[in-house]
Amino acid sequence: MEAQTITQEVSEKAAAPAKSPTTEVSGSEALLEALIVEGVETIFGYPGGAIMPIYDALYDYSEKLNHILVRHEQGGIHAGQGYARTSGKVGVVFATSGPGATNLVTGLADAQIDSTPLVCITGQVFAHLLGTDAFQETDVINITTPVTKWNYQVTDATEIPEVIAKAFYIAKSGRPGPVLIDITKNAQIQKFDYAGYTKCDHIRSYRPKPIVRPQYIQEAAELINSAKKPFIIWGQGVILGSAEQEFKAFVEKSGIPSAWTVLGAGAIPTNHPLNVGMLGMHGNYGPNVLTNECDVLIAIGMRFDDRVTGRLDKYAKQAKVIHLDIDPAEIDKNVKSTVPVWGDCKETLPMLTALVDKKEHTEWHDKFKDYTRQEVEQVIHRELNPTTDEMTMGEVIKQLNEITKGEAIIVTDVGQHQMVACRYAQFNNTRSNVTSGGLGTMGFALPAAIGAKFGAQNRTVVAIIGDGGFQMTCQELGTIMQSGIDVKIIILNNRFLGMVRQWQELFNSRRYSFVDIESPDFVALAAAYRIPGKVIDDRKDLPSALHEMLNNKGSFLLEVMVTKENNVFPMVPQGCSVSEIRLK
Repeated sequence: MEAQTITQEVSEKAAAPAKSPTTEVSGSEALLEALIVEGVETIFGYPGGAIMPIYDALYDYSEKLNHILVRHEQGGIHAGQGYARTSGKVGVVFATSGPGATNLVTGLADAQIDSTPLVCITGQVFAHLLGTDAFQETDVINITTPVTKWNYQVTDATEIPEVIAKAFYIAKSGRPGPVLIDITKNAQIQKFDYAGYTKCDHIRSYRPKPIVRPQYIQEAAELINSAKKPFIIWGQGVILGSAEQEFKAFVEKSGIPSAWTVLGAGAIPTNHPLNVGMLGMHGNYGPNVLTNECDVLIAIGMRFDDRVTGRLDKYAKQAKVIHLDIDPAEIDKNVKSTVPVWGDCKETLPMLTALVDKKEHTEWHDKFKDYTRQEVEQVIHRELNPTTDEMTMGEVIKQLNEITKGEAIIVTDVGQHQMVACRYAQFNNTRSNVTSGGLGTMGFALPAAIGAKFGAQNRTVVAIIGDGGFQMTCQELGTIMQSGIDVKIIILNNRFLGMVRQWQELFNSRRYSFVDIESPDFVALAAAYRIPGKVIDDRKDLPSALHEMLNNKGSFLLEVMVTKENNVFPMVPQGCSVSEIRLK
C-alpha cells in the first residue's frame, strides 16, 4: 500500500453520507461521534494545549466514551496496544502536539513491527502557524511516517468524518498497523454542517487482501502430501486473522509438528499434541535444530525475522518453503519461497486443508520428542525444579501455571523474564500472550497490562516484569490507582539488566558494564499508589504469595527475588545458525 496514494485520495468520499438532516458541529464533536460509530469504548490519553478542544468536547461524552488518563504518552500508546491485542479491536490513543506527539513514537514503532491496530489522534497548532516553529509544534507527520501504516494531517474540520473512517479501515484491514491523524487546533474548533458518519469499507487502489491464487494452493498441497518430514511454523498472523480454528483443523488433518514464534503463542493450546514448542533465539531445542532437517517448511503468518532464522545463509537450505501471508511484501523478503500463498489465512487454510492427506508422521514426531527429552534433562528440569537456595524465574512461572491453569493473560516486558515466561507459561486460549516482539521495548508491560485488562475485563491479567523494565514506566501505577483496574504485577528481581548481563558473560568475558541496577523499595512504591504488595525471597513463601496476589480484589504487586546470574537457555548465539543452538 502506498501511503502517498491514500493521502491523495482523502478528499474523495469513503462512502455515501448517511441520509440524515445536517447538524452544525465542531470538528472535535465530529471526531467523537465517529469514534462512537466505530464502536470505541475506551480511549487512553493525556491532554495538552493543542488537543484541548477535543478534551473540552469529551467532557460531554463521558457516558459514552471511557477516557483513561495515563501518566505518560508512551504509557498511553502501550496501553492502546495491550487493549488491541486482547480485544481484537482497534486501540485509540489521544496526545497533544510537540512532546506529547513525539512521546508516541516508540509505541508507534512497536505497533508497526508487531502489526497492532491503533488509531492515534494528536492535536496540532493552528494551521496558520504550521512551519513557524510555534510553541509545541513538531512535524509529527514526517516524524511518524516510517513507523505508521498511514498518517494524515487534518487542517479543515470538514475532512474529519472521511479521514477517521479511513483511519479505522486502514488500521484494522489486511495486515493491521498503527495510524496517526494529526488535527490542527482550528479544525478542532471549526463548525461545519455534519451529515452523519459512515464507516469505510473500500479505498480505491488500496487492496488489503491479495487475490488468492488456487494454483499455488494446489502446488502447496502436493508438496505437503509428498513430504516425509514436513514442519509448520506459525506466527501472529493466525491470531490477527482470527483463523485459530482453521489453523487447528489444518494441523490436525495434516498431522504435522508445529512450532510458534513469540507472538504466535496461543493460536493452539501449549499442550496440544502437535504443538512442539517455541522457535527462535531462546526457543526450544527440537524446533530450532529440526528446521534444518525438514524437507518441507510451511510458514503461516510469520515474517522470518532474524531472531527466528539465525544466519539466513544457513537457514532451512534443504527444505522446500511454502509461505502463507496476507502481506505480499513479506514473502521472499528474507527466505525464498518455493510456493508463495498470498492471502488471508482464514481463507487460504481451509482451501489447503481440503487438499492435504490425513497423516500422522509418527517417526518424524519421535525426533522432536527425543530433542525435548534432551532439553528437559539438560535445561528445563533444572530451571523448573532448582536445588539451589535462590529461586529461578522458571519456577515462578511454573507455579503460576499451576494456579491459573493456563487461563490467564500473561503480559511481559523485555529481557530474560520475557523469554522465560514465553518458554514456560501455559497458553490455553488465543490472545493470551501480550509482549513486545519485534521492537523489544523495555517498559512495555505495565501500561500494556492496563490496556490488556480493559480489553478483556473478565480475564485475569498478570504482568511479568524485570526490575529494569519496571522502572521505565512505573509511573503508570498512578493510572492503575485512578482507574481502579485490576492488574496483577510480578517483578522478577535479579538486580541486573539480565539479558544484557547474560550476553556480557557469554561473549564479553564477564565484563559487566553498567548492568548492575539498584532499585527502590517496589512494595513501598506500590503502597504510595495505594496498591498492596509483598516481597519474597524464599521459595516456601511462593505458593501462598501467588495465591494472595491472585485472590486480592484489585491490583497487587508481588516482588520475587530470584537468582542473580542465571542464564536463559537454550540459546542461538548471534551470527550462528539455528542448528547451532546451545543448551549451556
